[in-house]
Amino acid sequence: MLTTLRIKNLALVADLTLELAPGYNAITGETGAGKSIIIGALNLVLGQRADRTLIRSGEDACSVEAVFDVAKLRAPLKSFLDENGVEPCEDAQLVLRRVFTAAGANRQFINGSPTTLATLAALGEWLVDMHGPHDHQSLLHPAKQLTILDAFGNLHPQRESLAELVRRRAALETEKSALIVDEKTYAQQLDLLRFQVQEITGANLRPDEAEEVEQEHTRASNAAKLLELSQGALGLLSENEQSLLTQTGALGRVLHDLQRIDAGAAPLVELHEQASATLRELSGALVDYADRIDLDPGRLQELEERLNLLHSLRRKYGATLADVMAFGADAKEKLQTLEARDEELARLNGALQKLDAELARAGRELSAARRKLIPKLSKAVGRELNALGFQQSQFDVALTTTLQITASGADAIEFQFAPNPGEPARPLRAIASSGEMARVMLALKTVLAAEDEVPVLVFDEVDANVGGETANAVGEKMRQIAAQHQVLCITHLAPVAAQATAHFVVSKEIKAGRTVSQIGQIHKMHRIEELARMLGGQSAAALKHAESLLK
Repeated sequence: MLTTLRIKNLALVADLTLELAPGYNAITGETGAGKSIIIGALNLVLGQRADRTLIRSGEDACSVEAVFDVAKLRAPLKSFLDENGVEPCEDAQLVLRRVFTAAGANRQFINGSPTTLATLAALGEWLVDMHGPHDHQSLLHPAKQLTILDAFGNLHPQRESLAELVRRRAALETEKSALIVDEKTYAQQLDLLRFQVQEITGANLRPDEAEEVEQEHTRASNAAKLLELSQGALGLLSENEQSLLTQTGALGRVLHDLQRIDAGAAPLVELHEQASATLRELSGALVDYADRIDLDPGRLQELEERLNLLHSLRRKYGATLADVMAFGADAKEKLQTLEARDEELARLNGALQKLDAELARAGRELSAARRKLIPKLSKAVGRELNALGFQQSQFDVALTTTLQITASGADAIEFQFAPNPGEPARPLRAIASSGEMARVMLALKTVLAAEDEVPVLVFDEVDANVGGETANAVGEKMRQIAAQHQVLCITHLAPVAAQATAHFVVSKEIKAGRTVSQIGQIHKMHRIEELARMLGGQSAAALKHAESLLK
Protein backbone atom coordinates (compact mmCIF):
# COMPACT_ATOMS: atom_id res chain seq x y z
CA MET A 1 0.00 0.00 0.00
CA LEU A 2 0.98 3.64 -0.45
CA THR A 3 1.76 4.96 3.03
CA THR A 4 3.26 8.39 2.35
CA LEU A 5 3.28 10.87 -0.53
CA ARG A 6 5.55 13.91 -0.27
CA ILE A 7 5.25 16.74 -2.80
CA LYS A 8 7.48 19.81 -3.01
CA ASN A 9 7.13 22.79 -5.39
CA LEU A 10 4.63 21.13 -7.74
CA ALA A 11 2.07 23.57 -9.21
CA LEU A 12 0.23 25.13 -6.24
CA VAL A 13 1.84 22.82 -3.67
CA ALA A 14 4.80 24.29 -1.79
CA ASP A 15 5.54 21.46 0.64
CA LEU A 16 2.99 18.76 1.42
CA THR A 17 3.11 15.35 3.12
CA LEU A 18 0.12 13.03 2.76
CA GLU A 19 -0.14 10.04 5.11
CA LEU A 20 -2.63 7.58 3.61
CA ALA A 21 -4.63 4.85 5.31
CA PRO A 22 -5.30 1.23 4.29
CA GLY A 23 -8.63 0.52 2.59
CA TYR A 24 -10.69 3.23 0.97
CA ASN A 25 -9.28 6.81 0.92
CA ALA A 26 -11.59 9.51 -0.49
CA ILE A 27 -10.16 12.85 -1.66
CA THR A 28 -12.57 15.77 -2.08
CA GLY A 29 -12.47 19.55 -2.40
CA GLU A 30 -13.77 22.49 -4.37
CA THR A 31 -13.19 22.54 -8.12
CA GLY A 32 -9.73 24.01 -8.76
CA ALA A 33 -8.48 23.35 -5.23
CA GLY A 34 -5.72 21.08 -6.56
CA LYS A 35 -7.06 17.54 -6.29
CA SER A 36 -5.53 16.75 -9.69
CA ILE A 37 -2.11 17.62 -8.29
CA ILE A 38 -2.25 14.39 -6.26
CA ILE A 39 -2.77 12.41 -9.48
CA GLY A 40 -0.04 14.40 -11.23
CA ALA A 41 2.43 13.74 -8.41
CA LEU A 42 1.68 10.01 -8.49
CA ASN A 43 2.11 9.89 -12.25
CA LEU A 44 5.50 11.60 -11.95
CA VAL A 45 6.86 9.31 -9.25
CA LEU A 46 5.62 6.29 -11.22
CA GLY A 47 7.66 7.21 -14.29
CA GLN A 48 5.52 9.40 -16.56
CA ARG A 49 7.14 12.21 -18.56
CA ALA A 50 7.75 15.41 -16.61
CA ASP A 51 6.14 18.70 -17.66
CA ARG A 52 8.49 21.40 -16.35
CA THR A 53 5.74 24.00 -16.51
CA LEU A 54 4.37 22.27 -13.38
CA ILE A 55 7.32 23.51 -11.28
CA ARG A 56 6.00 26.04 -8.82
CA SER A 57 6.53 29.61 -10.01
CA GLY A 58 9.76 31.08 -8.65
CA GLU A 59 11.31 27.69 -7.80
CA ASP A 60 14.15 25.92 -9.58
CA ALA A 61 13.18 22.32 -8.91
CA CYS A 62 10.31 20.03 -7.99
CA SER A 63 10.37 16.68 -6.16
CA VAL A 64 7.90 13.89 -5.41
CA GLU A 65 8.53 10.98 -3.05
CA ALA A 66 6.28 7.96 -2.47
CA VAL A 67 6.74 5.33 0.23
CA PHE A 68 5.09 1.93 -0.27
CA ASP A 69 4.65 -0.91 2.20
CA VAL A 70 5.48 -3.92 0.00
CA ALA A 71 5.21 -6.68 2.61
CA LYS A 72 2.28 -8.27 0.73
CA LEU A 73 3.33 -7.42 -2.84
CA ARG A 74 3.08 -10.55 -5.02
CA ALA A 75 5.38 -9.30 -7.79
CA PRO A 76 9.05 -10.51 -7.79
CA LEU A 77 10.34 -7.23 -6.35
CA LYS A 78 13.61 -8.48 -4.82
CA SER A 79 14.93 -10.00 -8.04
CA PHE A 80 13.79 -6.90 -9.98
CA LEU A 81 15.77 -4.61 -7.66
CA ASP A 82 18.84 -6.89 -7.84
CA GLU A 83 18.77 -7.04 -11.64
CA ASN A 84 18.59 -3.24 -11.86
CA GLY A 85 21.35 -2.55 -9.32
CA VAL A 86 19.01 -1.05 -6.73
CA GLU A 87 19.37 -1.22 -2.95
CA PRO A 88 16.97 -3.71 -1.31
CA CYS A 89 13.98 -2.60 0.76
CA GLU A 90 14.41 -2.12 4.50
CA ASP A 91 11.52 -3.20 6.75
CA ALA A 92 9.41 -3.86 3.61
CA GLN A 93 9.49 -0.12 2.76
CA LEU A 94 9.97 0.81 -0.92
CA VAL A 95 10.92 4.46 -1.48
CA LEU A 96 10.51 6.07 -4.93
CA ARG A 97 11.73 9.62 -5.57
CA ARG A 98 11.59 11.83 -8.64
CA VAL A 99 13.32 15.21 -9.04
CA PHE A 100 13.28 17.48 -12.05
CA THR A 101 14.51 21.05 -12.54
CA ALA A 102 13.60 24.03 -14.66
CA ALA A 103 17.01 23.68 -16.34
CA GLY A 104 16.09 20.24 -17.65
CA ALA A 105 17.81 17.87 -15.20
CA ASN A 106 15.74 14.80 -14.47
CA ARG A 107 16.71 12.31 -11.74
CA GLN A 108 14.90 9.37 -10.21
CA PHE A 109 15.77 7.09 -7.31
CA ILE A 110 14.59 3.75 -5.90
CA ASN A 111 15.56 3.18 -2.26
CA GLY A 112 18.13 5.95 -2.68
CA SER A 113 19.79 4.31 -5.71
CA PRO A 114 19.84 6.31 -8.97
CA THR A 115 17.84 4.57 -11.68
CA THR A 116 16.35 5.09 -15.13
CA LEU A 117 12.91 6.41 -15.94
CA ALA A 118 12.08 3.13 -17.70
CA THR A 119 12.94 1.13 -14.57
CA LEU A 120 10.79 3.43 -12.45
CA ALA A 121 7.88 3.09 -14.88
CA ALA A 122 8.20 -0.74 -14.98
CA LEU A 123 8.11 -0.85 -11.18
CA GLY A 124 5.13 1.52 -11.12
CA GLU A 125 3.04 -0.93 -13.16
CA TRP A 126 3.31 -3.42 -10.27
CA LEU A 127 2.34 -0.88 -7.62
CA VAL A 128 -0.47 1.41 -8.83
CA ASP A 129 -3.33 1.11 -11.30
CA MET A 130 -4.60 4.57 -12.35
CA HIS A 131 -8.13 5.14 -13.61
CA GLY A 132 -8.91 8.63 -14.80
CA PRO A 133 -12.02 10.04 -16.49
CA HIS A 134 -10.76 8.73 -19.83
CA ASP A 135 -8.83 5.63 -18.76
CA HIS A 136 -11.86 3.45 -19.41
CA GLN A 137 -10.98 3.89 -23.09
CA SER A 138 -8.55 0.99 -22.60
CA LEU A 139 -11.63 -1.22 -22.28
CA LEU A 140 -12.31 -0.61 -25.95
CA HIS A 141 -9.22 -2.53 -27.04
CA PRO A 142 -9.82 -6.25 -27.71
CA ALA A 143 -6.36 -7.16 -26.35
CA LYS A 144 -7.19 -5.51 -23.02
CA GLN A 145 -10.59 -7.24 -22.95
CA LEU A 146 -8.92 -10.61 -23.54
CA THR A 147 -6.52 -9.92 -20.65
CA ILE A 148 -9.48 -9.11 -18.39
CA LEU A 149 -11.25 -12.36 -19.31
CA ASP A 150 -8.09 -14.39 -18.66
CA ALA A 151 -7.49 -12.63 -15.34
CA PHE A 152 -11.04 -13.42 -14.25
CA GLY A 153 -10.48 -17.14 -14.87
CA ASN A 154 -6.85 -17.18 -13.67
CA LEU A 155 -5.82 -18.44 -17.09
CA HIS A 156 -2.39 -16.80 -16.99
CA PRO A 157 -0.49 -20.12 -16.56
CA GLN A 158 -2.21 -21.62 -19.63
CA ARG A 159 -1.68 -18.44 -21.60
CA GLU A 160 2.01 -18.26 -20.66
CA SER A 161 2.54 -21.93 -21.59
CA LEU A 162 1.03 -21.25 -25.01
CA ALA A 163 3.16 -18.09 -25.41
CA GLU A 164 6.29 -20.13 -24.66
CA LEU A 165 5.33 -22.58 -27.44
CA VAL A 166 4.90 -19.63 -29.82
CA ARG A 167 8.34 -18.30 -28.86
CA ARG A 168 9.93 -21.72 -29.40
CA ARG A 169 8.26 -22.01 -32.81
CA ALA A 170 9.53 -18.55 -33.81
CA ALA A 171 13.07 -19.57 -32.84
CA LEU A 172 12.84 -22.71 -35.01
CA GLU A 173 11.50 -20.65 -37.92
CA THR A 174 14.49 -18.32 -37.57
CA GLU A 175 16.85 -21.31 -37.75
CA LYS A 176 15.00 -22.62 -40.79
CA SER A 177 15.11 -19.25 -42.54
CA ALA A 178 18.87 -19.17 -42.13
CA LEU A 179 19.09 -22.46 -44.06
CA ILE A 180 16.61 -21.69 -46.82
CA VAL A 181 18.53 -19.47 -49.23
CA ASP A 182 18.95 -19.47 -53.01
CA GLU A 183 21.60 -21.78 -54.45
CA LYS A 184 23.98 -18.97 -55.39
CA THR A 185 23.95 -17.56 -51.85
CA TYR A 186 24.21 -21.08 -50.43
CA ALA A 187 27.32 -21.77 -52.54
CA GLN A 188 28.87 -18.45 -51.53
CA GLN A 189 28.28 -19.17 -47.84
CA LEU A 190 29.83 -22.63 -48.19
CA ASP A 191 32.92 -21.26 -49.99
CA LEU A 192 33.44 -18.54 -47.40
CA LEU A 193 33.04 -20.85 -44.43
CA ARG A 194 35.31 -23.50 -45.97
CA PHE A 195 38.00 -20.88 -46.61
CA GLN A 196 37.73 -19.52 -43.07
CA VAL A 197 37.83 -22.96 -41.46
CA GLN A 198 40.75 -24.09 -43.63
CA GLU A 199 42.73 -20.89 -43.01
CA ILE A 200 42.29 -21.04 -39.23
CA THR A 201 42.62 -24.81 -38.84
CA GLY A 202 45.65 -24.95 -41.15
CA ALA A 203 47.49 -22.39 -39.01
CA ASN A 204 47.68 -24.89 -36.08
CA LEU A 205 47.31 -22.09 -33.57
CA ARG A 206 48.07 -22.08 -29.87
CA PRO A 207 46.43 -19.41 -27.68
CA ASP A 208 49.77 -18.11 -26.26
CA GLU A 209 51.82 -18.50 -29.44
CA ALA A 210 51.87 -14.85 -30.57
CA GLU A 211 54.01 -13.61 -27.70
CA GLU A 212 56.51 -16.46 -28.10
CA VAL A 213 56.90 -15.88 -31.84
CA GLU A 214 57.32 -12.13 -31.38
CA GLN A 215 60.06 -12.68 -28.79
CA GLU A 216 61.93 -15.20 -30.98
CA HIS A 217 61.58 -12.93 -34.01
CA THR A 218 63.06 -10.03 -32.07
CA ARG A 219 66.07 -12.18 -31.11
CA ALA A 220 66.54 -13.59 -34.61
CA SER A 221 66.34 -10.18 -36.32
CA ASN A 222 69.00 -8.83 -33.91
CA ALA A 223 71.21 -11.97 -33.84
CA ALA A 224 74.39 -10.29 -35.17
CA LYS A 225 74.20 -7.49 -32.63
CA LEU A 226 73.44 -9.94 -29.80
CA LEU A 227 76.47 -12.06 -30.75
CA GLU A 228 78.70 -8.97 -30.85
CA LEU A 229 77.52 -7.82 -27.44
CA SER A 230 77.83 -11.23 -25.81
CA GLN A 231 81.38 -11.74 -27.14
CA GLY A 232 82.33 -8.27 -25.95
CA ALA A 233 80.99 -9.11 -22.51
CA LEU A 234 83.05 -12.35 -22.50
CA GLY A 235 86.19 -10.42 -23.41
CA LEU A 236 85.73 -8.05 -20.48
CA LEU A 237 84.98 -10.93 -18.18
CA SER A 238 87.58 -13.59 -19.02
CA GLU A 239 89.29 -13.49 -22.40
CA ASN A 240 92.00 -10.81 -22.15
CA GLU A 241 94.84 -9.91 -19.80
CA GLN A 242 92.85 -7.13 -18.13
CA SER A 243 89.66 -9.19 -17.76
CA LEU A 244 87.68 -9.24 -14.55
CA LEU A 245 88.57 -12.84 -13.77
CA THR A 246 92.33 -12.10 -14.21
CA GLN A 247 92.01 -9.07 -11.91
CA THR A 248 90.02 -11.17 -9.47
CA GLY A 249 92.87 -13.75 -9.27
CA ALA A 250 95.38 -11.02 -8.41
CA LEU A 251 92.98 -9.66 -5.81
CA GLY A 252 92.66 -13.14 -4.27
CA ARG A 253 96.41 -13.48 -3.83
CA VAL A 254 96.58 -10.13 -2.03
CA LEU A 255 93.73 -11.12 0.30
CA HIS A 256 95.40 -14.47 1.16
CA ASP A 257 98.61 -12.60 2.09
CA LEU A 258 96.48 -10.33 4.25
CA GLN A 259 94.90 -13.34 5.97
CA ARG A 260 98.32 -14.92 6.75
CA ILE A 261 99.25 -11.80 8.72
CA ASP A 262 95.79 -11.21 10.24
CA ALA A 263 93.43 -14.17 10.74
CA GLY A 264 90.58 -11.69 11.20
CA ALA A 265 90.64 -11.02 7.45
CA ALA A 266 89.23 -14.49 6.72
CA PRO A 267 85.71 -13.17 5.96
CA LEU A 268 87.21 -10.99 3.24
CA VAL A 269 88.72 -14.06 1.59
CA GLU A 270 85.33 -15.83 1.74
CA LEU A 271 83.58 -12.88 0.10
CA HIS A 272 86.23 -12.87 -2.63
CA GLU A 273 85.69 -16.57 -3.32
CA GLN A 274 81.91 -16.02 -3.59
CA ALA A 275 82.42 -13.14 -6.03
CA SER A 276 84.87 -15.19 -8.10
CA ALA A 277 82.42 -18.11 -8.29
CA THR A 278 79.65 -15.75 -9.45
CA LEU A 279 81.85 -14.26 -12.18
CA ARG A 280 82.88 -17.74 -13.39
CA GLU A 281 79.18 -18.73 -13.48
CA LEU A 282 78.39 -15.58 -15.46
CA SER A 283 81.21 -16.40 -17.88
CA GLY A 284 79.83 -19.90 -18.48
CA ALA A 285 76.31 -18.54 -19.01
CA LEU A 286 77.58 -16.00 -21.55
CA VAL A 287 79.32 -18.77 -23.49
CA ASP A 288 76.08 -20.80 -23.56
CA TYR A 289 74.07 -17.70 -24.60
CA ALA A 290 76.47 -16.93 -27.46
CA ASP A 291 76.38 -20.54 -28.64
CA ARG A 292 72.53 -20.40 -28.87
CA ILE A 293 72.47 -17.31 -31.06
CA ASP A 294 71.35 -18.43 -34.49
CA LEU A 295 72.46 -16.38 -37.49
CA ASP A 296 70.35 -18.53 -39.85
CA PRO A 297 68.53 -16.22 -42.35
CA GLY A 298 66.13 -19.04 -43.20
CA ARG A 299 64.87 -19.22 -39.62
CA LEU A 300 64.39 -15.45 -39.54
CA GLN A 301 62.28 -15.65 -42.70
CA GLU A 302 60.16 -18.45 -41.19
CA LEU A 303 59.52 -16.33 -38.09
CA GLU A 304 58.59 -13.29 -40.18
CA GLU A 305 56.12 -15.34 -42.23
CA ARG A 306 54.60 -16.86 -39.09
CA LEU A 307 54.26 -13.45 -37.45
CA ASN A 308 52.62 -11.99 -40.56
CA LEU A 309 50.16 -14.90 -40.61
CA LEU A 310 49.22 -14.39 -36.96
CA HIS A 311 48.72 -10.66 -37.51
CA SER A 312 46.56 -11.35 -40.57
CA LEU A 313 44.36 -13.84 -38.70
CA ARG A 314 43.87 -11.48 -35.76
CA ARG A 315 43.01 -8.64 -38.13
CA LYS A 316 40.31 -10.79 -39.80
CA TYR A 317 38.85 -12.86 -36.99
CA GLY A 318 39.58 -11.47 -33.53
CA ALA A 319 41.77 -9.37 -31.26
CA THR A 320 43.56 -12.39 -29.78
CA LEU A 321 44.49 -15.85 -31.02
CA ALA A 322 41.95 -17.28 -28.56
CA ASP A 323 39.29 -15.17 -30.32
CA VAL A 324 40.50 -16.41 -33.71
CA MET A 325 40.29 -20.03 -32.55
CA ALA A 326 36.75 -19.44 -31.17
CA PHE A 327 35.73 -17.88 -34.51
CA GLY A 328 37.11 -20.93 -36.29
CA ALA A 329 35.17 -23.32 -34.06
CA ASP A 330 31.96 -21.38 -34.71
CA ALA A 331 32.61 -21.28 -38.46
CA LYS A 332 33.27 -25.04 -38.44
CA GLU A 333 29.92 -25.66 -36.69
CA LYS A 334 28.09 -23.45 -39.21
CA LEU A 335 29.83 -25.23 -42.07
CA GLN A 336 28.78 -28.63 -40.76
CA THR A 337 25.20 -27.37 -40.42
CA LEU A 338 25.16 -26.00 -43.99
CA GLU A 339 26.79 -29.12 -45.44
CA ALA A 340 24.07 -31.16 -43.74
CA ARG A 341 21.39 -28.69 -44.82
CA ASP A 342 18.90 -31.26 -46.03
CA GLU A 343 19.18 -33.30 -42.85
CA GLU A 344 18.95 -30.15 -40.71
CA LEU A 345 15.89 -28.93 -42.63
CA ALA A 346 14.23 -32.30 -42.11
CA ARG A 347 14.97 -32.09 -38.38
CA LEU A 348 13.58 -28.54 -38.14
CA ASN A 349 10.48 -29.43 -40.13
CA GLY A 350 9.85 -32.38 -37.83
CA ALA A 351 10.27 -30.19 -34.75
CA LEU A 352 7.93 -27.57 -36.23
CA GLN A 353 5.31 -30.19 -37.03
CA LYS A 354 5.44 -31.46 -33.45
CA LEU A 355 5.22 -27.92 -32.08
CA ASP A 356 2.28 -27.09 -34.36
CA ALA A 357 0.39 -30.05 -32.91
CA GLU A 358 1.19 -28.89 -29.36
CA LEU A 359 0.14 -25.35 -30.24
CA ALA A 360 -3.14 -26.50 -31.75
CA ARG A 361 -3.90 -28.55 -28.65
CA ALA A 362 -2.94 -25.71 -26.27
CA GLY A 363 -4.95 -23.22 -28.34
CA ARG A 364 -8.05 -25.45 -28.28
CA GLU A 365 -7.76 -25.94 -24.52
CA LEU A 366 -7.35 -22.20 -23.88
CA SER A 367 -10.30 -21.38 -26.17
CA ALA A 368 -12.48 -23.96 -24.39
CA ALA A 369 -11.53 -22.53 -20.99
CA ARG A 370 -12.43 -19.03 -22.18
CA ARG A 371 -15.80 -20.16 -23.53
CA LYS A 372 -16.63 -21.68 -20.15
CA LEU A 373 -15.64 -18.42 -18.45
CA ILE A 374 -17.77 -16.09 -20.57
CA PRO A 375 -21.16 -16.90 -18.96
CA LYS A 376 -19.61 -16.57 -15.48
CA LEU A 377 -18.00 -13.20 -16.27
CA SER A 378 -21.18 -11.92 -17.95
CA LYS A 379 -23.28 -12.92 -14.95
CA ALA A 380 -20.86 -11.42 -12.41
CA VAL A 381 -20.52 -8.12 -14.29
CA GLY A 382 -24.29 -8.03 -14.82
CA ARG A 383 -24.86 -8.22 -11.05
CA GLU A 384 -22.49 -5.31 -10.46
CA LEU A 385 -24.08 -3.25 -13.26
CA ASN A 386 -27.50 -3.89 -11.77
CA ALA A 387 -26.28 -2.41 -8.49
CA LEU A 388 -24.83 0.57 -10.39
CA GLY A 389 -28.19 1.56 -11.83
CA PHE A 390 -28.52 -0.64 -14.90
CA GLN A 391 -31.52 -2.61 -13.68
CA GLN A 392 -32.19 -4.50 -16.91
CA SER A 393 -28.90 -4.20 -18.75
CA GLN A 394 -27.14 -7.03 -20.54
CA PHE A 395 -23.38 -7.63 -20.61
CA ASP A 396 -21.91 -10.30 -22.86
CA VAL A 397 -18.66 -11.36 -24.48
CA ALA A 398 -18.49 -12.34 -28.17
CA LEU A 399 -15.64 -14.76 -28.89
CA THR A 400 -14.35 -15.81 -32.29
CA THR A 401 -11.58 -18.33 -32.84
CA THR A 402 -9.21 -18.07 -35.80
CA LEU A 403 -6.74 -20.52 -37.33
CA GLN A 404 -3.79 -18.29 -36.50
CA ILE A 405 -2.33 -18.77 -33.01
CA THR A 406 -0.42 -15.90 -31.41
CA ALA A 407 1.14 -15.52 -27.97
CA SER A 408 -2.35 -14.73 -26.58
CA GLY A 409 -4.02 -17.68 -28.28
CA ALA A 410 -6.30 -18.04 -31.30
CA ASP A 411 -9.21 -16.02 -29.91
CA ALA A 412 -10.53 -12.54 -30.51
CA ILE A 413 -13.18 -11.19 -28.16
CA GLU A 414 -15.47 -8.17 -27.95
CA PHE A 415 -17.19 -6.94 -24.81
CA GLN A 416 -20.81 -6.15 -25.63
CA PHE A 417 -23.32 -4.13 -23.62
CA ALA A 418 -27.01 -3.31 -23.86
CA PRO A 419 -27.84 -0.66 -21.20
CA ASN A 420 -31.57 -0.70 -21.90
CA PRO A 421 -34.06 -3.57 -22.27
CA GLY A 422 -35.23 -4.37 -25.77
CA GLU A 423 -31.99 -3.16 -27.35
CA PRO A 424 -29.45 -5.56 -28.87
CA ALA A 425 -26.06 -5.77 -27.19
CA ARG A 426 -23.47 -3.64 -28.96
CA PRO A 427 -19.69 -3.46 -28.68
CA LEU A 428 -18.46 -1.20 -25.88
CA ARG A 429 -16.78 1.05 -28.45
CA ALA A 430 -20.25 1.89 -29.76
CA ILE A 431 -21.35 3.31 -26.39
CA ALA A 432 -21.28 7.09 -26.46
CA SER A 433 -21.93 7.88 -22.79
CA SER A 434 -18.78 8.32 -20.68
CA GLY A 435 -20.91 7.76 -17.58
CA GLU A 436 -22.02 4.36 -18.86
CA MET A 437 -18.45 3.46 -19.78
CA ALA A 438 -17.16 4.48 -16.35
CA ARG A 439 -19.73 2.29 -14.62
CA VAL A 440 -18.93 -0.70 -16.86
CA MET A 441 -15.27 -0.28 -15.95
CA LEU A 442 -16.11 -0.04 -12.25
CA ALA A 443 -18.23 -3.19 -12.48
CA LEU A 444 -15.35 -5.05 -14.13
CA LYS A 445 -12.88 -3.78 -11.51
CA THR A 446 -15.19 -4.98 -8.74
CA VAL A 447 -15.45 -8.44 -10.30
CA LEU A 448 -11.69 -8.64 -10.83
CA ALA A 449 -10.68 -7.24 -7.43
CA ALA A 450 -9.69 -10.63 -6.02
CA GLU A 451 -7.53 -11.54 -9.05
CA ASP A 452 -5.91 -8.12 -9.56
CA GLU A 453 -2.38 -8.22 -8.10
CA VAL A 454 -1.77 -4.44 -8.22
CA PRO A 455 -2.10 -3.29 -4.57
CA VAL A 456 -3.10 0.36 -5.09
CA LEU A 457 -6.05 1.45 -7.27
CA VAL A 458 -6.58 5.15 -7.99
CA PHE A 459 -9.94 6.37 -9.32
CA ASP A 460 -10.00 9.96 -10.56
CA GLU A 461 -13.63 11.09 -10.96
CA VAL A 462 -14.73 7.85 -12.59
CA ASP A 463 -18.12 8.58 -11.01
CA ALA A 464 -18.70 11.48 -13.40
CA ASN A 465 -22.20 11.75 -14.85
CA VAL A 466 -23.81 9.55 -12.19
CA GLY A 467 -25.96 10.48 -9.23
CA GLY A 468 -28.76 9.40 -6.92
CA GLU A 469 -28.87 5.75 -5.93
CA THR A 470 -26.16 5.00 -8.49
CA ALA A 471 -23.78 7.25 -6.55
CA ASN A 472 -24.49 5.17 -3.42
CA ALA A 473 -23.73 2.03 -5.42
CA VAL A 474 -20.48 3.49 -6.71
CA GLY A 475 -19.41 4.23 -3.13
CA GLU A 476 -20.30 0.69 -2.07
CA LYS A 477 -18.25 -0.71 -4.97
CA MET A 478 -15.26 1.40 -3.91
CA ARG A 479 -15.53 0.06 -0.39
CA GLN A 480 -15.93 -3.48 -1.71
CA ILE A 481 -12.80 -3.19 -3.86
CA ALA A 482 -10.96 -1.69 -0.87
CA ALA A 483 -11.40 -4.98 0.99
CA GLN A 484 -8.77 -6.41 -1.40
CA HIS A 485 -6.76 -3.29 -2.30
CA GLN A 486 -5.89 0.18 -1.11
CA VAL A 487 -8.19 2.58 -2.98
CA LEU A 488 -7.69 6.32 -3.59
CA CYS A 489 -10.77 7.96 -5.06
CA ILE A 490 -11.07 11.60 -6.11
CA THR A 491 -14.77 12.39 -6.18
CA HIS A 492 -17.35 15.19 -6.24
CA LEU A 493 -20.14 12.95 -4.95
CA ALA A 494 -20.99 12.88 -1.24
CA PRO A 495 -22.43 9.30 -1.31
CA VAL A 496 -19.16 8.06 -2.82
CA ALA A 497 -16.97 9.93 -0.31
CA ALA A 498 -19.14 8.89 2.65
CA GLN A 499 -18.23 5.22 2.10
CA ALA A 500 -14.50 5.88 2.62
CA THR A 501 -12.62 4.69 5.70
CA ALA A 502 -10.40 7.82 5.47
CA HIS A 503 -11.47 11.19 4.07
CA PHE A 504 -9.04 13.89 2.88
CA VAL A 505 -9.92 17.43 1.76
CA VAL A 506 -7.88 19.55 -0.63
CA SER A 507 -8.16 23.31 -0.14
CA LYS A 508 -6.53 26.53 -1.29
CA GLU A 509 -5.34 29.41 0.85
CA ILE A 510 -3.24 32.55 0.49
CA LYS A 511 0.14 32.60 2.25
CA ALA A 512 2.54 35.56 1.90
CA GLY A 513 0.64 36.67 -1.17
CA ARG A 514 0.92 33.24 -2.86
CA THR A 515 -1.82 30.67 -3.48
CA VAL A 516 -1.02 27.36 -1.83
CA SER A 517 -2.85 24.00 -2.02
CA GLN A 518 -3.16 22.02 1.21
CA ILE A 519 -4.57 18.59 2.00
CA GLY A 520 -5.51 17.07 5.30
CA GLN A 521 -7.57 14.26 6.77
CA ILE A 522 -10.88 15.22 8.37
CA HIS A 523 -12.93 13.49 11.05
CA LYS A 524 -16.36 13.58 12.66
CA MET A 525 -18.05 17.00 12.41
CA HIS A 526 -15.59 18.33 9.82
CA ARG A 527 -16.40 15.36 7.65
CA ILE A 528 -20.15 15.96 8.00
CA GLU A 529 -19.60 19.61 7.00
CA GLU A 530 -17.56 18.59 3.91
CA LEU A 531 -20.22 16.09 2.81
CA ALA A 532 -22.88 18.78 3.32
CA ARG A 533 -20.88 21.15 1.13
CA MET A 534 -20.76 18.49 -1.55
CA LEU A 535 -24.52 18.07 -1.23
CA GLY A 536 -25.04 21.76 -1.91
CA GLY A 537 -24.61 23.78 1.29
CA GLN A 538 -24.47 23.96 5.06
CA SER A 539 -28.19 24.01 5.70
CA ALA A 540 -29.64 21.91 8.50
CA ALA A 541 -31.14 19.57 5.90
CA ALA A 542 -27.79 19.16 4.13
CA LEU A 543 -25.99 18.50 7.43
CA LYS A 544 -28.61 15.97 8.43
CA HIS A 545 -28.35 14.25 5.04
CA ALA A 546 -24.54 14.16 5.33
CA GLU A 547 -24.78 12.65 8.80
CA SER A 548 -27.17 9.98 7.58
CA LEU A 549 -24.81 9.10 4.72
CA LEU A 550 -22.00 8.49 7.20
CA LYS A 551 -24.25 6.35 9.39
